[in-house]
Amino acid sequence: MEKKYYLFEDSAELAAQLAVDFKNAVDEKAASGEPITVALSGGHTPKAFFEILAESPYREGIPWENAIFFWGDERCVPPDNDESNYKMTNIALFSHIDIPSSNIHRVLGEDPPTNEALRYSKVIEENVSSENGFPRFDWIFLGMGPDGHTASLFPGAATLEEKEKICVVARHPETGQTRVSLTLPVLNNAERVSFLVAGDSKAPVLKEIMDMGSKTLPYPASKINPDHGILEWYLDKAAAPEL
Repeated sequence: MEKKYYLFEDSAELAAQLAVDFKNAVDEKAASGEPITVALSGGHTPKAFFEILAESPYREGIPWENAIFFWGDERCVPPDNDESNYKMTNIALFSHIDIPSSNIHRVLGEDPPTNEALRYSKVIEENVSSENGFPRFDWIFLGMGPDGHTASLFPGAATLEEKEKICVVARHPETGQTRVSLTLPVLNNAERVSFLVAGDSKAPVLKEIMDMGSKTLPYPASKINPDHGILEWYLDKAAAPEL
């Protein structure tokens, strides 16, 4: 595993650089004649990133037909609900670009969670190449909560022990809200995993993860270690003041 850290003044600068890196990645895959498979995350930093991609020169300059999108997790709500990761992405990005609807694979948050976890797993299997026994995404974007959770994998949850499934049904430990999430084996099988972390509320947990390295921590974010890929941390100075 290769690990990289990128530090930015603020989340706006982080999002701007990420847009450059994303265009380069899509262009590179397009040149090889292959699509790029991407799993997105929700949150403020991804939203800023999406909004940049929705503007020139990215809106017209990226070969969107070559990008296939999924989500790392989704709340079990309808697609028009304000808590939907899909809704946020659609408003910020998809509604502004020329992309085939068949390239967008959303989690059907309005459907029964257990059924949807199984259905979405099959959709991923059908559209993402497999390696090491699991789907191998080209690029997975992740956020990290102040509690160290990532995707919808929370500290102490039984879902962290899942070793066979592609997707699981998860529950927020405080609100009890139901979600569908990719599992650790899938996240760790990606070619490239990028954490997007901004804000001082993330700083204490991030410092622990950076200081402890490979030592055991209770934070799901610390368990993201793609054995056959690249792990990147896109950070702003508020989240990583000591870096």
